[in-house]
Amino acid sequence: MKKAFLLVFSFFTLFSFGQNINQYEFLIVPTQFNFQDSENEHRLNTLVKFRLEEYGFKAFYTAENRFISYEDRCNYLNVNAVSEGGMFVTKLYIEFKDCQNLVVFKSAIGKSRNKDRKAAYIEAMEEALLSIKDLNYKFEGMKTEKIVEETEIENASPIAKKEVVNENALFAQSITNGFQLVDKTPKVILKIYKTSEVNYYIAISGEKNGIVFMKNSEWYFEYYLNEKLVSEKLSIKF
Repeated sequence: MKKAFLLVFSFFTLFSFGQNINQYEFLIVPTQFNFQDSENEHRLNTLVKFRLEEYGFKAFYTAENRFISYEDRCNYLNVNAVSEGGMFVTKLYIEFKDCQNLVVFKSAIGKSRNKDRKAAYIEAMEEALLSIKDLNYKFEGMKTEKIVEETEIENASPIAKKEVVNENALFAQSITNGFQLVDKTPKVILKIYKTSEVNYYIAISGEKNGIVFMKNSEWYFEYYLNEKLVSEKLSIKF
């Protein structure tokens, strides 16, 4: 009886998640998860993006969204993978987070006992991805202009691209308690951490530690250099 209840509960939980996920049109996949030692290590990020697209999602790498206007950043979800591996078992799961950094979906835990590290991560990731496939995703929300904008940029001349895209723009990627700002490479330029004030962050960038805040609808990074206050204007895409 208990097992039957758990099975029914799991089904309705998955159904509820699926209904929620169907309202989102885009997924953003990072080029490096926190547990990886390098970008796209073991080609896991490529695998995740490929499977998500196979399951019907519109997935982009973090750097690719520079061609899309994300003024309303709540139209997309950030993809994250978390490793819970032990000494003998590789375990990980995938989660989708919204613009408030809240978990909207968490996959089943993928496991592998393979002794080869690369093979174990791939095997565990594939198993975790299966629960995303079971969502039978189909976008049911309101269409945005993002795809149109992206197509226009792809078909435009190089000059038109320069007019549309700020080459110095930084793109916000969710991390614990804040965001990391990456350029189009993508390279992490700055990490900013939330405070009790809205649009006011503690900022860390190598030896430049200071604050990032919004003033008159513009973002600024202020820090001290040789005992002098430096104020840099930033273009941040959340």
